[in-house]
Amino acid sequence: MKLERNTNTGVATVRLDRPKVNAVNEAMLHELGAACNTLTDDREIRAVVLTGGSRHFAAGADIERFPTFDRAQALAFSQQFNSTALSIEALPQITISAINGYALGGGLELALATDFRVAAGNSQLGNPEVLLGIIPGGGATQRLARLAGVTTAKYLVYSGRTIGAEEALACNLISAIFEPDEVQAEAIKMAEGYAAGPASLQLAKAAVLSGYHLPLDEAVKIESQLFADCFDTEDCAIGVQSFLQNGPGKASFTGR
Repeated sequence: MKLERNTNTGVATVRLDRPKVNAVNEAMLHELGAACNTLTDDREIRAVVLTGGSRHFAAGADIERFPTFDRAQALAFSQQFNSTALSIEALPQITISAINGYALGGGLELALATDFRVAAGNSQLGNPEVLLGIIPGGGATQRLARLAGVTTAKYLVYSGRTIGAEEALACNLISAIFEPDEVQAEAIKMAEGYAAGPASLQLAKAAVLSGYHLPLDEAVKIESQLFADCFDTEDCAIGVQSFLQNGPGKASFTGR
């Protein structure tokens, strides 16, 4: 795994790097978790792109390890995977997955943990675990339902079917489709746009993630607190004054 920080743009790139197809194993999960710990406290980075490079995002978990697993080892692997995915999801920065080639099984589960996903037109996405006699163990049964709806999640998980980019776009698994050689650059471009935004973007993300699973009356209480927190930021004063003087969309924010 490679972590690159660009403090000029405020964007970090995290690249999965385990040839040939970035099969996910315990070591990769550990490295990803460590990268998340580093980025969580990084005030110079305001958006993160997760990529597997130009060929494949990640073709799934390292299946060659599975014949050695007993129940306890399978549970430990799933728990480690979910801990890492939750660390990705909880990053304060806006996160975008740039998907080329395969994003299958555990690969798709890592991508599902980011805020947005963009993909090459020739990419393939899916959770084929049922075809191996198992089920997803890195959060797909839950995040697919939240992103694409319960019926679509059931269909993809129960069938193990792999879908192309156009179908993934239609069911809201991805946000945009680009040419294969443009995916990472476009994801970074998107990330730079978010990185140039106000500090309130992180508060908005916190509001969505914190309140999503709560009853509405509890969730809006969290929103109210985070709304009030905005008024402690420099960007609130900058944005409000710019709006009053110049109209919307003209402010230059500091991220503070």
